[in-house]
Amino acid sequence: MAVNGFRLMTFALATLLAMLFAPLAQAQLPAPGGQPNIRAALVAESDRPAAGGVVALAFEMKPAPGWHGYWANPGDAGLGMRLKWTLPPGVTVSPLRYPVPQRLIVAGLMNYVYEADYAQLVTLDVPVGLAPGTSLPIRVQADWLACTDEICVPERAELALDLVVGDGIVDAARRGRFDAWRMALPRPLGGEALFEAKAGKLRLAIPIPASAEVGETYFFPLTEGAIDYAAPQAVRRKGDTVFVEAALRGGAPAALDGVLAIGGGRGLALHARPGAVDAAAFATAAPLNAGEPADVAGLPATVLLALGAALLGGLLLNIMPCVFPIISLKALSLIRAGGDERSARIEALAYTGGVVLTCLLLGGLLLALRAGGELVGWAFQLQDPRIILLLLVVVLAIALNLAGLFEIGSIAGGERLAQQGGAAGAFWAGALAAFVATPCSGPFMATALGAALVLPWPAALAVFGGLGIGLALPFLLIAFVPALRRRMPKPGAWMGRFRRILSIPMFITALGLAWVLGRQSGVDGLALGLSAALAVGLALWWAGRRQWTGGGRGWLPMVPALALALAALVLLPHVAVPVENGGVPGDERFSERRLAALQAEGRPVFVYFTADWCVTCKVNEKAVLQRRRVVDAFAQRNVAVLVGDWTQGDATISRFLERHGRSGVPLYLYYGPGEDPQALPQLLTIDMVLKAIDRS
Repeated sequence: MAVNGFRLMTFALATLLAMLFAPLAQAQLPAPGGQPNIRAALVAESDRPAAGGVVALAFEMKPAPGWHGYWANPGDAGLGMRLKWTLPPGVTVSPLRYPVPQRLIVAGLMNYVYEADYAQLVTLDVPVGLAPGTSLPIRVQADWLACTDEICVPERAELALDLVVGDGIVDAARRGRFDAWRMALPRPLGGEALFEAKAGKLRLAIPIPASAEVGETYFFPLTEGAIDYAAPQAVRRKGDTVFVEAALRGGAPAALDGVLAIGGGRGLALHARPGAVDAAAFATAAPLNAGEPADVAGLPATVLLALGAALLGGLLLNIMPCVFPIISLKALSLIRAGGDERSARIEALAYTGGVVLTCLLLGGLLLALRAGGELVGWAFQLQDPRIILLLLVVVLAIALNLAGLFEIGSIAGGERLAQQGGAAGAFWAGALAAFVATPCSGPFMATALGAALVLPWPAALAVFGGLGIGLALPFLLIAFVPALRRRMPKPGAWMGRFRRILSIPMFITALGLAWVLGRQSGVDGLALGLSAALAVGLALWWAGRRQWTGGGRGWLPMVPALALALAALVLLPHVAVPVENGGVPGDERFSERRLAALQAEGRPVFVYFTADWCVTCKVNEKAVLQRRRVVDAFAQRNVAVLVGDWTQGDATISRFLERHGRSGVPLYLYYGPGEDPQALPQLLTIDMVLKAIDRS
């Protein structure tokens, strides 16, 4: 408990305040129609139970959108249902049985919850010898906690059933409802599980036949305080055993009860006793879950693989339209430097330092936010319209500089490089290149960044640093390999023309950023952003004119221009612009509930996740997903298309991406009828999509 003591104390205080002011809270946050935030109903499987028999009762719970209820063990915070029964003489009731829960992290706290409709079951024992027609009034006071991501409200219901002793017959419709609810309950394991606590870890060995299908797996502990709920679990399988490794919260428990979720809403109820767990078998077992933490024995290989993928992914970022002009500009500065090898290397190292430091800062901030419970991924900063506006102004300034409107030595770099004065400009050029490259995602990056989010933080930062080195690698090679530098063209008039050509992709990038700003902040935000960009552009034009005429104080107009840009950043609205469909005819907004419904219908489903600032996403949509061959194939095979828009961030999408080992978009999944999802590459072709559809 000491690990999360502060967070638990904070939650307890918030819950106490919610209880004290529950009527006010409910008045402020009513569910649709003025109902409780989680509606409860008590239902009997048979209204006429037989004497000496049993009858199942269900608490049917219906959370309002955005609200959730809790499992028996709520996790780091929350409260399960509490019941006070008033029963006829001789009638007894079993403990409450819960369906397999879901995971939800809020403010760094792991919650075991239900975000959709669910039912909790009990069994009522009717005494022997009661005469037919005997009335059985069942009364129960139910208390539970209803929460959103921001507030919790204690709720209560006085529920009643009036049963009559009879023949115990159950009608078909009601039996079907109860059978569906029973299917959501965990099944008994049917074997003995063992656990071993050692070196701060608790390792479970659970017997499950190798032939049994197991999907996304997670251990929900019923024994409270045994493990650190928020810490990641390593789940592996070898032969007839599934291994689970979790972080201990305190000392080793005397016994361990819980539910092993095995995907698809299925679970196994288990009781584990202390015993030896085969460490060698665990170390050689295959991971079950995508993106799960690597264990220490396999950590070096995992880190090396992620580093290699990060290097290659960063290298490929150099061909992106917003990055290529910056590296080309630095290459031009090397050409101007001629044979000054020392200056070239100093500038290359400074550029690399700017790239790597920016990647480390972004990666470190990402890890810190996720450790605090924020569900964010790579390029998270671009979900903030203020960052988009800042990038718009900076990219426009670079485009105007490349076009020749004005000159800044620290950007052009050529004049100062020969005098060893270009290191500062190279550093900031590298930092800018890394920052504007974050919307881009391509081959190898998904593997690298997905691994970074589950590795220990030093290894994760090494992966982010590897991404930066990959991005800076071409410039390093040019600076440190004389043979490459000698093959570069000689300085000449062509350099001026080439530099102006490089302004074109930067202007296109600025136009794209303006479009994203409009999507995130609406027309008012776009007007503010364009006003700031116009003011900075006019000030740079004035500065350029003063440079050409030799006048002084040419940078004075930048003061009011920057003040206007700062005011725009402060006043910029962050509104929820309605998300449009991705352009595939008939597509729908993604939700896990809709995905499950489509799968239950037996329909094939194509799911893709995108963002307006994701260059790769937009290229794939225009070049592949919106092409007639693909659209016709979707229609002919009755493929449902779901699109998840991550432009402004979405916790549901973030959790879904994380479960599939991704830290950002794009992600493309195809669900064949009755099949596990097939992940498609991040760079799509029409044939890839058609081949995936044809296989099902």
